[in-house]
Amino acid sequence: MNAREFRRRGKEMVDYVADYLEGIEGRQVYPDVEPGYLRPLLPTAAPQEPETFEDIIKDVEKIIMPGVTHWHSPYFFAYFPTASSYPALLADMLCGAIGCIGFSWAASPACTELETVMMDWLGKMLQLPGVFLAGEAGEGGGVIQGSASEATLVALLAARTKVTRCLQAASPGLTQAAIVEKLVAYASDQAHSSVERAGLIGGVKLKAIPSDGKFAMRASALQEALERDKAEGLIPFFVVATLGTTSCCSFDNLLEVGPICHEEDVWLHVDAAYAGSAFICPEFRHLLNGVEYADSFNFNPHKWLLVNFDCSAMWVKKRTDLTGAFKLDPVYLKHSHQDSGLITDYRHWQLPLGRRFRSLKMWFVFRMYGVKGLQAYIRKHVQLSHEFEALVHQDPRFEICAEVTLGLVCFRLKGSNKLNEALLERINSAKKIHLVPCHLRDQFVLRFAICSRTVESAHVQLAWEHIRGLATDLLGAQKEEKADRKLK
Repeated sequence: MNAREFRRRGKEMVDYVADYLEGIEGRQVYPDVEPGYLRPLLPTAAPQEPETFEDIIKDVEKIIMPGVTHWHSPYFFAYFPTASSYPALLADMLCGAIGCIGFSWAASPACTELETVMMDWLGKMLQLPGVFLAGEAGEGGGVIQGSASEATLVALLAARTKVTRCLQAASPGLTQAAIVEKLVAYASDQAHSSVERAGLIGGVKLKAIPSDGKFAMRASALQEALERDKAEGLIPFFVVATLGTTSCCSFDNLLEVGPICHEEDVWLHVDAAYAGSAFICPEFRHLLNGVEYADSFNFNPHKWLLVNFDCSAMWVKKRTDLTGAFKLDPVYLKHSHQDSGLITDYRHWQLPLGRRFRSLKMWFVFRMYGVKGLQAYIRKHVQLSHEFEALVHQDPRFEICAEVTLGLVCFRLKGSNKLNEALLERINSAKKIHLVPCHLRDQFVLRFAICSRTVESAHVQLAWEHIRGLATDLLGAQKEEKADRKLK
């Protein structure tokens, strides 16, 4: 494909993408395929001779689209949102065209410098304390990670390195192995499974702190765990506080947990993967109060801030905590400006070496929407979630299971877990909308998350009527079964 054909095919692809997104409402949100559907539809090996673009596009509709779950459908209410916008798509095209691997400033100065500035822009939108910003001479700063899972792992590994070096400096005879076997990390019992995975990869113990009645980690429970472990000769070193848990969007109490971490000299990492986008709105900024106690903070613009995946924003108070843990400098990666103090090399802030020009997506989205446009988008989703909440309250057969703060509603039919499992099975088998469940304590709960950029009140209303209808059918069928059993 030469430049001339690329111009032609590129325009066709833009039309295909625009048609797909404009018409996504008409596609079934969840596919009708079984595991292994795709392999028989493809050759057993790559073609020896070139094939045409037309044939490939035909196969996209014939082979790929039947197996796609349409995350951007206005009838997709599962998980949490994954962001999408036309400015971000265009920026991703440019990123692919430039094609730099921005592991260092010298590898592509604009790639490094735009990321530093965009992370400062975003930090200011969140009203983060100035210590988290790079500015022109700050000690902190931001970096784009691939996911919140990566950010948690990076923070844990940095904290592990920091405490290990500190203890070895005080007691030179201590081995790393002797220290690591005593290290303990903590998170709420509502924290994401990626926190547990970070502990596994980091080779440290992770303990779950029981949450309170609102599914939040509180100071008393954390303090009790810390004291108990210290008495047993263990070394608390890392705490993850979650703002907007995956199960029910609950918020750990940062204003309580933060001071404890500060007093105990324990690294505090704040994971706000979903909820963090909402903090650009003044009315939700209080949910971030206490972040001044954190050593690192992370959220995903690729969830709710119209920046397509992947773009996970992470800030640290002291960037040397990261670079001190990950810095390796083979001669082939060195350059003349790396020790100038004017720039940073992001390869020292992350697990991979290579990195894409992801800040372009932020730059395009922030400029083409503006802060006010992004705030309006967040507020619309929150409004729609409260609309769904009100609909649930109107039907006495249902109950709300957790406080609705942002764009997630946790609800269920009053009754057994088995009843609600059956309802979810009917909902997802019908494939008109898509939901996923969670467990809150011992209850099986349905999650209704406002996800799509194009979702409107009408879609929420239709989804609720669909759920109510299926619930009526289910309850009616159960009533008939009970009557039949009595007759027998």
